[in-house]
Amino acid sequence: MIIKNFWQKNNKKIIPILALAVLALSGHFIFQRSEAPKEPSAFREKALGSLQEQVGQMLILGFRGTKFQEKSFVDKAINELKIGGVVLFDYDAPSGIFPRNITSPEQTKQLVDSLQKHSQTPLLIAIDVEGGYVNRLKEKYGFIDIPSAQKMGQGTAEQTLQVARNLGKQLSDLGVNFDFAPVVDLNTNPQNPVIGKIERSFSSDPLIVITQAESFIKGLSEYSIITSLKHFPGHGSSQTDSHKGIADITSTYQAQELVPFQELIKKGLAPTVMVAHTFNKNLDAEYPASLSKNTIQKTLKDLVGFNGVVVCDDLSMGAISKNYGLTEAVVKMVEAGCDLIIISNNVSSYDETLPYKVQSAILQAVKNGTIATSSIETSYNKIINLKKSFNITK
Repeated sequence: MIIKNFWQKNNKKIIPILALAVLALSGHFIFQRSEAPKEPSAFREKALGSLQEQVGQMLILGFRGTKFQEKSFVDKAINELKIGGVVLFDYDAPSGIFPRNITSPEQTKQLVDSLQKHSQTPLLIAIDVEGGYVNRLKEKYGFIDIPSAQKMGQGTAEQTLQVARNLGKQLSDLGVNFDFAPVVDLNTNPQNPVIGKIERSFSSDPLIVITQAESFIKGLSEYSIITSLKHFPGHGSSQTDSHKGIADITSTYQAQELVPFQELIKKGLAPTVMVAHTFNKNLDAEYPASLSKNTIQKTLKDLVGFNGVVVCDDLSMGAISKNYGLTEAVVKMVEAGCDLIIISNNVSSYDETLPYKVQSAILQAVKNGTIATSSIETSYNKIINLKKSFNITK
């Protein structure tokens, strides 16, 4: 009865996106690529100076260290690259050891305060706290317990709202202002090694996912915590882990996987959306979603109507690093419509030259006309406006 009533009320909204997805799955949704507009070389040269800081704001950087140290890697990145933000982890994957950035609430707050103190433009302080297995603020470090999305999905929306409020207060007290959550992927494949198997999905039912995600977002927003719907256009049906390589969902993707993104965006509950490293040849015959103009610009932005900040999943993940050169990957991300690029340095390797290479690749692409200066300026303005709207900067 609930599903019937929802369908009767919302079918006009949902049918177009379902039709889109059906077309995609039947192989008729491959767009023609359009070239970035060329700009006069003199204008491009003049713009590069100011663009350096704008490109810096597009970077979210991972680093090692539980205490801030002057002249350290992160200090230099803040001052030289003018990075937009950092992402914190408790575990250092390349070395296989704890800790990386987090040992206790007191230590974490001190680290965050020091980072902000040394940045001219207030930073996005990002973290992954979905609950359950994906939670950098673990109970054993002195933080509150957060149940997995799957467990929350088995409860009521009010219960999830209260969990999110508790989490929002904790994040706010720490100075963390950006949670890479909630996951709105459908649990269409319970054996999915990176979603279903580790309880990251609220449900296989899109209505439950929408309701639970809405409560989660509202609870965090009460404490001015930025959230991110992930992983567009849907990672729930994948059979492989995009941390290790590209997850091909061409034969497993289902039309209903778009519905939570569509509905939550229409409700105005998506300040940011994170795009996955999944590959679906019916959406783009050549590139994964995070590098695909067909997926980001023409589907997420133009068709679904999203006009917020687009976050591309971690550049360090195997899906990208094992299949594309750094320059190609970064330029394609920006061309496709990505506003924020995560450089976690926390998958298989740790490279302190990486953010410098990323900035250089983007600036060179602007200089040669591959990326329009207007594209960088648009992303920069979106990021600054995001920071203003969540009281991070004035």
